[in-house]
Amino acid sequence: MKWRLLRTGHNSGAWNMAVDEAIMIHVAKKAVPPTFRLYGWAPPTLSLGRLQSFERDVDPENCRNLGVDIVRRPTGGRAVLHDNEVTYSFIISEDDPLLPPNLRDSFYLATEGIVKGLSTLGLDAEIKGRQCAGGLADAYQSELRGNREANQNVQSGACFDSPSWYEVVAENKKLVGSAQARLKGVFLQHGSILITLDADKICRVLQYDDPDARALASTQLLEHATSIEAILGRPVSFQEIEEAVISGMKAHISPIELVEGELLPEELASAKDLISRKYRADAWTKRR
Repeated sequence: MKWRLLRTGHNSGAWNMAVDEAIMIHVAKKAVPPTFRLYGWAPPTLSLGRLQSFERDVDPENCRNLGVDIVRRPTGGRAVLHDNEVTYSFIISEDDPLLPPNLRDSFYLATEGIVKGLSTLGLDAEIKGRQCAGGLADAYQSELRGNREANQNVQSGACFDSPSWYEVVAENKKLVGSAQARLKGVFLQHGSILITLDADKICRVLQYDDPDARALASTQLLEHATSIEAILGRPVSFQEIEEAVISGMKAHISPIELVEGELLPEELASAKDLISRKYRADAWTKRR
């Protein structure tokens, strides 16, 4: 069995989200195999979760001033500022026998390969809750306690302001933020692997009641999230992380082959349509 590897480089937020959805369409048609994609963002882009409020959480003026684009994802969760990072997406049909039926185990399918790859860089990363001795019920209760504690602090629209169960963490801080969707018989998981973390910039593009609340949110973000360079203490390139993640995925899914390929012309055509009809349209981006 072979899965497809795509390395699509740095593109706009609308293009990136449209391509993820276009791949989903063609996986559903059985026109392409399960696909693992690595990519970046140019310009930097704030992506909103599918159900997130634009009006409540986004500061459009600061986004414009900082040259940050805005897009809405097809997946849930909270806002992510995609800047200096490697982003991954994994797309597979729901009827594929290798896709576990539950949320937890399907999360492992792609994420364990990423953890394996990061370990080759010297990163001691893990999936939060993976070895929870009390099981999923205890993990869930712990998450509820964490949410109550977070509610006593500044409310934030940012994804990385607290590590959830089944996220990738290092030094007990979130390193990889991921989101999932199951649409039209296809499973999509995508997420951000942070090379660096600019907490002030993240909080500037989000809406807060006053400057003090924004400053406090920035401080809290640094307490809960980290980056590859912060842990390793050295510069790390996009290409270095890309190669590490690919090696980890290949080792994780063996004997399945991960074979580098290209987007089909039909996928590119679908993406072009989705960009104009959806991902660059205010009706989608600002719909909540």
